[in-house]
Amino acid sequence: MRNHTELTEFILLGIPRTQGVEKILFLLFLFIYLFTLIGNLLILIAIVSSSVLHTPMYFFLGLLAILDIVLPAVTCPKMLFYLSGQSRAISYQGCATQIFFYHFLGTSEACLYAIMSCDRFVAICYPLRYSIIMRPGVCVGLVKAAWWVGFVHGCIVTSFTFSLTYCGPNQVDFFFCDIPAVLPLACDDTSLVQTVGSAEVSFLALLFWGTICLCYMRIAIAILRMRSAEGRKKAFSTCSAHLAAVLCYLAPVVIIYLQPTPNPSVDAIVQIFTSIVSPMLNSLIFSLRNKDVKNSLRKVFCKVVITLQE
Repeated sequence: MRNHTELTEFILLGIPRTQGVEKILFLLFLFIYLFTLIGNLLILIAIVSSSVLHTPMYFFLGLLAILDIVLPAVTCPKMLFYLSGQSRAISYQGCATQIFFYHFLGTSEACLYAIMSCDRFVAICYPLRYSIIMRPGVCVGLVKAAWWVGFVHGCIVTSFTFSLTYCGPNQVDFFFCDIPAVLPLACDDTSLVQTVGSAEVSFLALLFWGTICLCYMRIAIAILRMRSAEGRKKAFSTCSAHLAAVLCYLAPVVIIYLQPTPNPSVDAIVQIFTSIVSPMLNSLIFSLRNKDVKNSLRKVFCKVVITLQE
């Protein structure tokens, strides 16, 4: 990464049109952030503590819970810091770090959703071969691939963004550093960076969406062919939770990066939903709609209560 900038920091202007309600937003986002941390930690505890949940599906779900803990930490603490009345400044290096980890973790999570859809496809369409196809080595390899895709994407977009010269205004019209908000501050021609960024995001979005849609088309056909009503209900219940999480996460990403004319208010709402609200919803979706997770948590709580009584 080449650093030609004369700037040492950027100023985050925050969420558009929210002047005067910073304290309310602080309490709201603090509650969401803490709920997200607690909810996803409980999912992790349930998966780790129950041997019944040591399967590929829950292995991927546990990794998703980890990502949903780490991803909000990229943007939410700094936002809570300035909403509480503290400094809105973020260093040049801090801004670059935010962009890298936001795209690294966000892309890894999107890739993990595609992997989870493939896992459900194999489980429903090839149940007798599921344990052979989704063996531990394959699951670990798929997760490594997701991390590498996210890492490479994060490196590319961050290096391209900060290869430009930033010598003028330093006010980021957003509540955290992201490419659409930082690029307008560059003193150089940004057309190449915008083209490369849009092309890469479009390719990854189409790749993930295509994989998920193809898997769920095959899953839908397999469910319709099932003779057992109980089997159809169980398969639909398992897949609907994952599909709901996918729509909550990937649909806003498509809106934010592929919209023809950027709108700051729309961008802020979509980014808040993606980076803060969606991780919270995942903990609700996968805990409330999953009997195995709820049963495991009950057992954990019972053990804790018994231990405290003794």
